[in-house]
Amino acid sequence: MVLCIYYMTQYPEKKLEFGLLAGCFVLVAWLSFMLRQHYALTNQDRIVRLELRLRYYQLTGKRLEELESKLSFKQLAAARFASDDQFVELLQQAIDTNLSPDEMKKRIRVWTADTMRV
Repeated sequence: MVLCIYYMTQYPEKKLEFGLLAGCFVLVAWLSFMLRQHYALTNQDRIVRLELRLRYYQLTGKRLEELESKLSFKQLAAARFASDDQFVELLQQAIDTNLSPDEMKKRIRVWTADTMRV
């Protein structure tokens, strides 16, 4: 990009071409940054789902995938803060009464903090 600006000053008749080239470099850099962020957040969501599936299986001996289609990701993420004693019950309440994530968080009696989140 610095070279584009340099050449824009050295060759004023090709100012538009070098300006467009510099703009392309900026666009590619911005898109690369945004895709990196999107990939990291998507990966983090997948890890949360896997964590919840394992936890549900450990507590009930059943697979969570049967209930996952009835819950939004935000509802699942809200349930992860519930203690083991309330986790399964809270998921079932969310399915039965279509609780919002905020309502789910309000019903949690004993919070389990997530201290390892990036």
